[in-house]
Amino acid sequence: MQSRDLLLGLQLPELDDLGQFLRSLPTSALLGLGALTAVLAYWISTRPRPITPPCDLRLQSQEVQMEDGARRSMMGDSSTLLSYYHEDAKTMYEVFQRGLHITGDGPFLGSRLPNQPYTWLSYREVLSRAELLGSGLLSQGCQPSPDQFIGVFAQNRPEWIISELACYTYSMVVVPLYDTLGPDAIRYIINRAEISTVICDKAEKAAVLLENVQRGETPGLKTIVLMDVFDAPLLEEAQKSGVLVRSLRDVEALGRENYRKPVPPGPDDLSIVCFTSGTTGESTQSFSSELSFVYLKNSEYFSEELKGAVVICHGGRIGFFQGDIRLLSDDMKALRPTIFPVVPRLLNRMYDKIFSQANTSLKRWLLNFAAKRKGLEVKRGVIRCDSVWDKIFFHKIQVRDEQHWSLIAHLMSDRSPDV
Repeated sequence: MQSRDLLLGLQLPELDDLGQFLRSLPTSALLGLGALTAVLAYWISTRPRPITPPCDLRLQSQEVQMEDGARRSMMGDSSTLLSYYHEDAKTMYEVFQRGLHITGDGPFLGSRLPNQPYTWLSYREVLSRAELLGSGLLSQGCQPSPDQFIGVFAQNRPEWIISELACYTYSMVVVPLYDTLGPDAIRYIINRAEISTVICDKAEKAAVLLENVQRGETPGLKTIVLMDVFDAPLLEEAQKSGVLVRSLRDVEALGRENYRKPVPPGPDDLSIVCFTSGTTGESTQSFSSELSFVYLKNSEYFSEELKGAVVICHGGRIGFFQGDIRLLSDDMKALRPTIFPVVPRLLNRMYDKIFSQANTSLKRWLLNFAAKRKGLEVKRGVIRCDSVWDKIFFHKIQVRDEQHWSLIAHLMSDRSPDV
């Protein structure tokens, strides 16, 4: 009874009264009202819809009981671990074969010289070089077995992937080495993994490895394969140390003369051993079998390996920078990537560069306001590049940098929310 009295008290207009009111309005008011209604209807029908995430972003993983802090993704069936996604891609070797089948020998690995366009190696070219390199390593005494560990000490470049695939093709295990580990850790890894062969990019790194052998700190190292050219003095030092130094191309030529059929690994075979910088004491190792990836929080290589595997599995292309971080922006303009794996430090640098171009207090305020409004959209799950903020403030940046990114992926979390 009370609700009925309330409705009567509101004295809502009847439809006849509303029609009479509209007829009493002047034509200009009716046109304005109609335009407003049309704009409102257009906005409702075209307003951006939030992207539905695959899981609650505030609860993306859960701790596994009795596993010493290990966590498991909330996506998919959490009761069982996902061993593989595609039936025909259970190992890294099969991942590459699947990509080759999908792309039909399309472009795979890209690199460039300064002021030049990217040049590409096809999937079959990479496969051929990997088989020749692997055969050459076997002819030098390496064994096609998960007990054979091959060190790779180089920057990201096509030869890195070729060396990696050579190991996978003949069931050998890749052990990444990188400068950030420090010289003591590199010596420790070579001895701990009993590495007899290291593939490295530059003569300077080979010289450091030879010095370790000469001091008796890595007595098991017997062969160094160099991607770049090297001179006679390095060979002389190698001979004094009892270490064989050969170019990557020479080992491939040796493999051509002594070709061996591939010996692919099984799903349970080891594929990668990645050592990370230990927080205390010596480096810690993480093992990756073909069955699953297991990696530590600070192991950037495993994250990049997983991203690369996804690209390769679908026949994608991977472009590498020139080796100079100062030229990265130029490389991105030439490559126009859709997926951009990056460390937060680089994102911070890009963010600072954009805001440094606002040279007045008004411009800085407007840019900061637009960035915050854009950030609110992202927080609501609205991901787009055609908002009013994009068109007014960020379009020039997108056009200037020729950005075609669909995904920016980074491993660590040490970045500011604004970035």
